[in-house]
Amino acid sequence: MNCRPEDMLLYAVTDRAWLKGETLESQVEKALKGGATFVQLREKELDEAEFLEEAKKLKMLCRKYQVPFVINDNVEIALAVDADGVHVGQSDMEAGKVREKLGSDKIIGVSCKNVEQALLAKKHGANYLGVGAIYPTGTKKDADAVTPGMLAKICQAVDIPVVAIGGLNKEHLELLKGTGVDGIAVVSALFAADDIEKAAEELKEAVKKVL
Repeated sequence: MNCRPEDMLLYAVTDRAWLKGETLESQVEKALKGGATFVQLREKELDEAEFLEEAKKLKMLCRKYQVPFVINDNVEIALAVDADGVHVGQSDMEAGKVREKLGSDKIIGVSCKNVEQALLAKKHGANYLGVGAIYPTGTKKDADAVTPGMLAKICQAVDIPVVAIGGLNKEHLELLKGTGVDGIAVVSALFAADDIEKAAEELKEAVKKVL
């Protein structure tokens, strides 16, 4: 499955911290209705069986809305549910090894924060890059900030889509102007919102204006 720049526009990363009695499935559907263009299932706390069940449900949902669906870090779960791909960090499995396991037709995303990491990820078969953290963020407390200048350098260095991540919301998007980034990845700006569908609509419009 190829990965298009327009798929990056509004990239939703799940987090069950804001479920507030809802299911993850219902929250993700609201985000998709509002215009999310990509979904990453990120689970740090669930056991494998629960993770697998959640992945199956979200895969079906993303198929319905024709949006790419990737799993964060867990290659085995991605294989088990036939997800569209996997997103890995710098400390996770290297992209080349992920490609060997997943095959040539799956999407691989890699987190990076400088040009060297970006070029290496591309060389090893990454289809897109997640660059950040642009702002400090509650979900990644140890993430160093990436400046808009560095983001622009990364975008110029590679010919694959780039998504910015880290503390972004619709008030914070101006600094992405002119960087060449293809979209934003958000967690709390979507899933902590009282109205997830409306938040997705507004974020998508804001991103389009800036990019």
